[in-house]
Amino acid sequence: MNEQLSNALAFGHTIDITTTGRRTGLARRIEIVFHRIDGRLIVSGSPRVAKRAWLRNLEADPRLTLHLKGAVAADLPGTARIITDEADRRAIADWLVAHAWPTMDATALARYSPMIEITLEELAA
Repeated sequence: MNEQLSNALAFGHTIDITTTGRRTGLARRIEIVFHRIDGRLIVSGSPRVAKRAWLRNLEADPRLTLHLKGAVAADLPGTARIITDEADRRAIADWLVAHAWPTMDATALARYSPMIEITLEELAA
């Protein structure tokens, strides 16, 4: 991975991700924020009981494309792992409250927020 890409992924910011629709098989692109937590690429969202379509798509097919935009633009293929471990979810929620979303409730985040870890093919190689 070149230095520009590495720097662009060093800190969280707004990105797009493209998933594959679980029923249609069509590409579905959304804007979302990632966070860099202990070297991991983590995507989360605000707490909601209903599961989001993009998360259901990743349950069916974990492959995605992470789209960097802005000063560094790139389309990076990767794989998502849905984070289900309660201790891991709580640690991520605590980090989010401490570093990104101070007005959020960590308990609600841990319980109801979508959370995935992205492994990029370039980083895994």
